[in-house]
Amino acid sequence: MDTRTIRRTSVTLPALSEPGLYLSNVASLEGGRGRVAEFQYSDADLRDLDLTDTHLMDGRITRLTTQRTRLEKLRIDSMEFTGCDLSSLQWTDSKISRTVFRDCKLMGAMLEDVTLDNVLFENRKLDYSSFTRVRATGPAIFAKCSLRETTFTACDLSAALIDNCDLRLTEFDGGKHRGLDLRGNDLSQVRGLSALKQIVIDRAQTLQLAEALAAELDVTFGEDLSDK
Repeated sequence: MDTRTIRRTSVTLPALSEPGLYLSNVASLEGGRGRVAEFQYSDADLRDLDLTDTHLMDGRITRLTTQRTRLEKLRIDSMEFTGCDLSSLQWTDSKISRTVFRDCKLMGAMLEDVTLDNVLFENRKLDYSSFTRVRATGPAIFAKCSLRETTFTACDLSAALIDNCDLRLTEFDGGKHRGLDLRGNDLSQVRGLSALKQIVIDRAQTLQLAEALAAELDVTFGEDLSDK
């Protein structure tokens, strides 16, 4: 199987090029008995997308645009999402495995109680999003993503790597982050440093963390005070 590796973290990619696998075009993601497999779904512009108790596997979803998206109890296995824009996304109580999200916009998304296992987010816009109790039970990579003002609350990102991402005002609130690889990012504007115990960084990033801590503590530097 193909993998994507950055430093010590490797994600197993979807197995969509296996011999004998044929992806048929479908007009909807609502399959019989809640299961859609071996499919392609492309160029759809939807006002609403609601999926509950659905299993998507061995498929590609390309250039899907929605105005409102609600996903609940969704199981995703061996999937590719490319060039999608899922507005007002609410994603809860779901599991995502061997899946790639590439060149997608999910700004302001709300993910709650979602499990990640071998998931790659690449060139993805997740600004102003909130991740609540999201768990990386297997490797997860965020590469070249915008996570500006995104909040991670009570998440377990121990098996995750964040590389070359925009982390301006990204906040970590509680959770488990031992082993989270944050090398290759500017950490100077990260918030919630007390939650980032036992993370992996480069020595050069120590100064960035000091700058972030000074901003978080709202300190005043003596040389900036008036002598009067």
